Amino acid sequence: MIFILGSRGRLGRALYKQLGAANVKCIEREVYANWAETDATSSIIRYFSKHAPAESVICVCSGLLDPRLPPEQLHDINFKLPQNIIRTLAPLGFRTMTFGTAMEDTLTENPYVQSKRLLSQLVQQMHGEAFQPTHVRIHTLYGADEPSPFMFLGQILTAVRSNTPFKMTLGRQLREYHHVDDDAVAIASLIERKISGVVKLSHGHPIRLRELAEAIFQAFGKPHLLRVGALPEPTQENFGEIFTPPETLNGMKFRDSIGAVVEYMKTLTNA
Repeated sequence: MIFILGSRGRLGRALYKQLGAANVKCIEREVYANWAETDATSSIIRYFSKHAPAESVICVCSGLLDPRLPPEQLHDINFKLPQNIIRTLAPLGFRTMTFGTAMEDTLTENPYVQSKRLLSQLVQQMHGEAFQPTHVRIHTLYGADEPSPFMFLGQILTAVRSNTPFKMTLGRQLREYHHVDDDAVAIASLIERKISGVVKLSHGHPIRLRELAEAIFQAFGKPHLLRVGALPEPTQENFGEIFTPPETLNGMKFRDSIGAVVEYMKTLTNA
């Protein structure tokens, strides 16, 4: 069996659809609401001893994305919760999969990234253990529903809908955009093959944020709203690194980023 925490989110829903209802159990939020606490061990054991057969896989898709949230809140939900699950269940023969960000080695001053980086470190420390967890570093996801308002695509969507100027940096930042359904296929493969350790889920075809913004505003006939260079350049960013796809993802197909993202944005506005 595969258990999913965070089944209401974008990635959790895509995984549920990809893996099939017969093989998946979604854990309701109220069940794991206290699992980030120091004394959560007994609650975690009680739940899984009742519901999970040996060698089940627990996918921790729950988490907070907004780096503007209090660092303590990000730390509790993004690190302490999965840490408690891993530390409690690995000795009992359960496999755990967590999800972080491809920017864990780049945006080290970002509170959200810091919380995910700790997960990578935990998984690396458990190298060689019988049930070492899997930590999947993912790139920017789109598809299924609207982007979060604080994300780059969410801010663009607001500008397009309201016909207001969109201010951005020079847009030299490199990003990989992945349709969530494509990543769900790749993640299902990692689960099936029992891949452990830190995995960088990259397709190796990044785009500049300026390219993406220009394509979206042009598609909506609103290039005049784009204000490239109106915001200062970030001091810590990925301007040049291209991530190499891991061998574990050989043969995986990913959509063309710009064209697919433009179509996705159109569906959100019925354009």
